[in-house]
Amino acid sequence: MTAGERTPRRSRGRTSPGPADPTAVPPVPDAAPEPAAATARPRRRARTAPARTPAPVRSADEIGRTAQGPRPVPELSPPRPVRPPTLRQEVLGSGLTVVAVRKPGVPLVEVRLRVPFGGRSPEHAARAEVLAATVLLGTGTRSRSQVDAELAAVGGHLDARVDPQRLLLTGSVLSSGLPVLLDVLADSLTDPRYGREDVAGERDRIGEHLAMAASQPSVVAREKLQQLRFGDHPAALDNPDAGLVAAVTPAVVRNLHRRAVLPAGSVLVLVGDLRPADAVRRVADALGGWTPAGPARTLAVPPAVTGGPVHAFHRDGAVQSQVRLTAAAVDRTHEDYPAVQLANLVYGGYFSSRLVENIREDKGYTYSAHSSLEFWPGRAAVTIGFDTATASTAAALLEARYELGRLALVPPKDAEVEAARQYALGTLATSLSTQAGYASTLSALLGFGLEPGWLQRHAARLAAVTPGEVARAAATVFAPSAATGVVVGDLQAVGAQLSALGDVVLP
Repeated sequence: MTAGERTPRRSRGRTSPGPADPTAVPPVPDAAPEPAAATARPRRRARTAPARTPAPVRSADEIGRTAQGPRPVPELSPPRPVRPPTLRQEVLGSGLTVVAVRKPGVPLVEVRLRVPFGGRSPEHAARAEVLAATVLLGTGTRSRSQVDAELAAVGGHLDARVDPQRLLLTGSVLSSGLPVLLDVLADSLTDPRYGREDVAGERDRIGEHLAMAASQPSVVAREKLQQLRFGDHPAALDNPDAGLVAAVTPAVVRNLHRRAVLPAGSVLVLVGDLRPADAVRRVADALGGWTPAGPARTLAVPPAVTGGPVHAFHRDGAVQSQVRLTAAAVDRTHEDYPAVQLANLVYGGYFSSRLVENIREDKGYTYSAHSSLEFWPGRAAVTIGFDTATASTAAALLEARYELGRLALVPPKDAEVEAARQYALGTLATSLSTQAGYASTLSALLGFGLEPGWLQRHAARLAAVTPGEVARAAATVFAPSAATGVVVGDLQAVGAQLSALGDVVLP
């Protein structure tokens, strides 16, 4: 190399373009070039991790025990004090009670309108079912599609359903869209369309639904239980007669709306991201045209539930039997209600109850057993229910009765009462933790004449009730002599066993 010549630098990944070689193989895109043999570095050997000894597998029983005995379950921390939300309650000139509750968190408002809707005849139940299905399907100034579009534009929706006690309109909307939802609601209450095609379509749909429901064992058992409790009282009409539904016309529905969908005695609850005073004012402005023609009709007080034999009903070829038992209870205003609520939980009100432990966990007679409290104007009842195989029907009924007697005669242990108490307090707190849950709970309580403050007082009463009070309440409400009920199943297969139990009436 002569002076002045530079040593050519080694290319660092770039090459100068040269003349094209027609015989050259084009490079493979993204392929790494093979290293020259002389410059290739030897590959490092991968390090092998030392073999790990698998962790020993322990059963749940082993995990729950120590060398000193069963592992203690940590005590629950004391419940945190809950500050009641800001609310405003006002009765408008029309007689409508409005309760607005500030519960921010998400920019929504939950709406619940509860209209007392008691009737006196099976025809009322049929007409009410069609009314609930069509009341939101358009107004005099809005078509069905316009109602849906206006609500959708503000993130809202409205639904309606009915039972023997009330007509309930429920919905939710973005906070900013509350005026729109209230306007649509007011229009539906004061000027509903009830078009011929809408009524006919919903009437046929309800008829088909009732026909299918009539073949469901649980529906049959419920109907038999309601008839046993209340006879021909309207409270027993959970499902209307399909033939009477088929006879409902638009004119009949309009007439029922005019006579029964009334503000006086109704309750409107709004819960969410709102200012209570402002929300009440908006309701007063929007629903000012909903004027009363009298008070809304409350369901008449049904007959008292009395003890008696279990009535059996035949269902040909049934592979399962439906067992439903009931007894009179106390309403929410009664001083013993907290004790009755805990006694119900101990018996069958949650998964750790005696009934579930006996006929599900221990004997395997059923997949699900439950006990709950139901309420009507002036009445309350315990309702116990489970389904079981035909072969185990009599045995399961025997055990359910046994647990009734055991709870009535043997006071529940302190640990049972405390577990039920914590469950009751926890579920109450859970029901009030969301806007939707708070609105539904408050609407139900106000519908029975209770005040919003009842929620906080009830939590304190649950915390204070003693095991002795629970035992005294159980001795009255859960006594086997106070209970009655129904069994629906294949009596050709199980009738003789039921008869052997005694206190069972066969057809």
